[in-house]
Amino acid sequence: MLVEEPLTAADAKRLHGRDILCFSHDWSGDPLSKTHLMRLLARHNRVLWVNSIGNRTPTVSKADLGRALKKLSAAMSPIREPEPNIFVLNPLAVPAYGSRAVRAFNRRFLTHQVRRAMRRLRFRRPLNWVFNPAAAVIAGQLGEEAVVYYCVDEYTEFTGVTATALAELERQLLDRADLVVVSADRLYQSKSPFNPRTHLVRHGVDFDHFRKALLPETRVPEKLARLPKPVIGFFGLVADWVDVELMAEMARRFPHGSLVVLGKVTTDVSELAALPNVHLLGRKPYEELPAYCKGFDVALMPFRINELTLNANPLKVREYLAAGLPVISTPIPEVEVLGQCRIAAGVDAFQQEICEALADPGPSYERSDAIRHESWDAKLAEVERHLLEVIREGSEVRGRGPGN
Repeated sequence: MLVEEPLTAADAKRLHGRDILCFSHDWSGDPLSKTHLMRLLARHNRVLWVNSIGNRTPTVSKADLGRALKKLSAAMSPIREPEPNIFVLNPLAVPAYGSRAVRAFNRRFLTHQVRRAMRRLRFRRPLNWVFNPAAAVIAGQLGEEAVVYYCVDEYTEFTGVTATALAELERQLLDRADLVVVSADRLYQSKSPFNPRTHLVRHGVDFDHFRKALLPETRVPEKLARLPKPVIGFFGLVADWVDVELMAEMARRFPHGSLVVLGKVTTDVSELAALPNVHLLGRKPYEELPAYCKGFDVALMPFRINELTLNANPLKVREYLAAGLPVISTPIPEVEVLGQCRIAAGVDAFQQEICEALADPGPSYERSDAIRHESWDAKLAEVERHLLEVIREGSEVRGRGPGN
């Protein structure tokens, strides 16, 4: 097992005291790879987190109208600092990237909003970490020292996006980026032909947080502790890429047990809701997830197999493992490469893997220890090595002039 050496003091100093831009999802959402990385970077730098500017064309629906009103309301509030050195900006943009006129408007309007925030914070020559390809409309327009495109999904495959327009924006971003980081091998294969500075850095895990599932003082939530066993658990966003039918069938095949689902729901779960041993408990605070993991006997990763999920690197798998849980997953390449999960294709195979996993249920130190080396600190150090190369080369280019 290859373990990255820590950065030298000189290299670390070169990356400290920086101003960082981050174009990502909304800060108030569940902690994702972006959140973990920016929290680590904020220990020695200042981060201007730009809330989601959207990449999906809105529909005339109650949900989208509510989101639009929420965005308008948030944009009226000043920049806030929810955590030390992390400043959150709520920008306004028109999420209709199929129109060149709208893209031009967004470029001007977003540039104005972000530059104004940078002036207030006295940001200079920031490092721009772009997690949302829609931000290609202004990447490179903000006086950046370097632009990092950190790609964690095949964004054109999400439901509701204008795929052609988003692909065009991403291509612009790939051309403009000084560094491209991808979280899955399949993403590396598709992005690296467009930028020679593309590197594969797989996700890390908030190990110490999920390890709490093994601590004696961690208490299983009362509602979960009362449920009939075995408890088959899932946490995360329940969206259209989650195989709800597969989960419902597992609930039917373990009628004396309990299927527990934690997370926000954005797809039809009526089939699950109709089953007496299924418990849809909704989204839970990140701080409480280890306690729920402690009450799980096995954890599920039931993604459908399609182009979106084949490019995904599900963060929840490493979190399950850090909590010491046995994991049963559909055949997602980035889960298979870990070599620590039970992989099952088809309903019968999934049931069989759950049965075998129940021979050693619940959190175990051995399973948890096997993922210890996959910390976010280690992953950030890996990215920073690549970033240092970009900064050094940029410094050399700036130092070359007539007579030099």
